[in-house]
Amino acid sequence: MLRLTILDRYMLTELSAPFGFGLGAFTLIFAATEILNIGKLVSNDHAPLWAALLVFAWSLPAYVVLVIPMALLLGTLLAIQRLSSDTEITAMKAAGITFSRIVMPLLAVGIVMSFATLFLQEELVPYANDQLIEIENSVINHTNAYNRDLTVSAPLPGGGRQVTVATAYEPNSQALLHVTLIQYDNRNQARQIVFADRAEFTINKWVLQNSSLYRFNPDGSVLAEPPIPHQQVEIGENPTDLVKRIKNDDPDSMSRAQIAGVVHSGQLTESERRKYVATYQEKLARPFACFVFILIAVPFGLRSVRSGGGSASLGFGLSLAIVFVYYIVMTLCSFFGEAFVSVAWLWAWMPNLLFTAIGLSRLRQAATV
Repeated sequence: MLRLTILDRYMLTELSAPFGFGLGAFTLIFAATEILNIGKLVSNDHAPLWAALLVFAWSLPAYVVLVIPMALLLGTLLAIQRLSSDTEITAMKAAGITFSRIVMPLLAVGIVMSFATLFLQEELVPYANDQLIEIENSVINHTNAYNRDLTVSAPLPGGGRQVTVATAYEPNSQALLHVTLIQYDNRNQARQIVFADRAEFTINKWVLQNSSLYRFNPDGSVLAEPPIPHQQVEIGENPTDLVKRIKNDDPDSMSRAQIAGVVHSGQLTESERRKYVATYQEKLARPFACFVFILIAVPFGLRSVRSGGGSASLGFGLSLAIVFVYYIVMTLCSFFGEAFVSVAWLWAWMPNLLFTAIGLSRLRQAATV
């Protein structure tokens, strides 16, 4: 069983207060626009106050996941600055404690918080986004998130493809409304078209109700088949895949499992697929910025004290500068990840690898002083 020593508890206590300060400060900065939106929703859109407050509340998880690494960076900078300015680190070294052992509890926090942030990103944030969309559509905009044109394209067994178009989706009955199916041959010529009032998903099959079929003959004539009350068809997507696509057009608001489902559905264009694959890899790498930021904050915290400053304002400014550089590198790597999708995993981890190398190098230098 892992037991915390007095040193571990002391270092964690030193980190907790500035981390809490950073978490609140950074969250307030990012949520400032949402606070303004509460007034706009109530005054301009005539939304109920309770709905506007719920919109604000459900938007917070996404911001919290974003600012946790920043808060750890600031907390570590301030903690190391305080310990160094009061010569406590020097005293620990004089007592025979190595610098690596001193900062080990902070690095352990970085690893734990990386996995915690990953869990929040994959479980809490997608659920919060779903609730946010539901409130905005049903209460504020008075629309249904599923009332939109849907298009599904799927290959046919004998060659060609089938395009299915529906005007809306009913989640309760798992039914598509006002369905049109167009089948094309290998030369991209329409072979037949089917119109149906609805298509319901039952026993892993789509069933068209009150469908009418029209065949296009090679001579240009059209043959109308008698109406069919019930007809089984294969559309190419099940209701779960449809819901993922309808409610989550932005891969950044989705979990990695949802992104994988959309990618495997085959309904994305090449540019969309590149974006989804790159985001899939990035969403695994981003939470581990918690560990990277703590690793790089330790030597920078020592340097700032030796440079003649130990105030919170210096730590806050330095943390903003590090975050700014990190996210510039991350944006550039995201661009390359989409461009070279076969190695998108490498570009997703490149910012962490680069800053880890810098942090380890500076940490070794600090340990020898």
